[in-house]
Amino acid sequence: MNIGIEHYLVLSAILFVIGAYGVIVRKNLIIVLMSLELMLNAANLAFVAFSNALGDMTGHVFMIMTITVAAAEVAVGLALLVSIYSHRESLDIDILKLLKG
Repeated sequence: MNIGIEHYLVLSAILFVIGAYGVIVRKNLIIVLMSLELMLNAANLAFVAFSNALGDMTGHVFMIMTITVAAAEVAVGLALLVSIYSHRESLDIDILKLLKG
């Protein structure tokens, strides 16, 4: 059995849909951030699959850049979560509506 690009792209699409579902449906900020990371990793998988299929390293470079941005996103996101939790004692998304100025 040969694993082709189609298998990787289907897996990437499934991971992306699971992540999008988690962002849309869930109310907990930690779960939303984890779902965003799942969506970024699905895009990384697609980048690498296309890169391998085309015999080019450009997809790998984009993947490394995306992982770098994701690491910065996690650091900022977790800092915001800690700050929100220390002030409101909840990680519910609906609590963010109270932060409007």
